[in-house]
Amino acid sequence: MQSQIKVNGQAHRVDADPDTPLLWVLRDIVGLTGTKFGCGIAMCGACTVHLDGAAKRSCVTPLEAVGQASVTTIESLDRSPIGRALQKAWLDLEVVQCGYCQSGQLMQAASLLAANGTPTDADIDMVMSGNICRCGTYGRIRAAIKQAASEISAARKVA
Repeated sequence: MQSQIKVNGQAHRVDADPDTPLLWVLRDIVGLTGTKFGCGIAMCGACTVHLDGAAKRSCVTPLEAVGQASVTTIESLDRSPIGRALQKAWLDLEVVQCGYCQSGQLMQAASLLAANGTPTDADIDMVMSGNICRCGTYGRIRAAIKQAASEISAARKVA
């Protein structure tokens, strides 16, 4: 079945059943492989993308549920000030070890900072708790989110 979805600002015609998980549409049809398959049941967060800015697990989101929503993946995270600040903080604090979960971690963190520019440790822990890091870099993830929030806040004061 032909559908049209908007991914990272571009329209894509896709031929897939309406119940096909968005994850597989993005990876196998659109060709964007930054979004990862982890558990397939929305428990690990590796597949996190944004639908109209809200973090969603693409492994359990059927294509038909996307509708007219705009899909944002890790491939376009650097197009926003929040995304750039997070990527910089991730590098500065050497968050990544194996890296498999990081696209989902970054997408979840970007959604958090879009909704809450000054998150507390408790805010971060609550929002990020559904994103699993097998390497256990949670402390660095929290620190990187706080650094990014601080840098974004400082940039807004200058502007």
